[in-house]
Amino acid sequence: MKNTDIKNLTDADLKEKLTHLKKDYADLKITHAVSALENPMQIQSLRRTIARLATELTNRAL
Repeated sequence: MKNTDIKNLTDADLKEKLTHLKKDYADLKITHAVSALENPMQIQSLRRTIARLATELTNRAL
């Protein structure tokens, strides 16, 4: 998800997407611990997207 897409979301959408992505991240980490993922770069890109969403929420709160 790009920064321009994130800036167009509402606060409620950001929070909803953030919780959904955190759950997906946890599931990916567990799956990767049990058996290797086909594309382990998914974990990195998901982590960065979560950080982008959290940063946007923080910036809006200020």
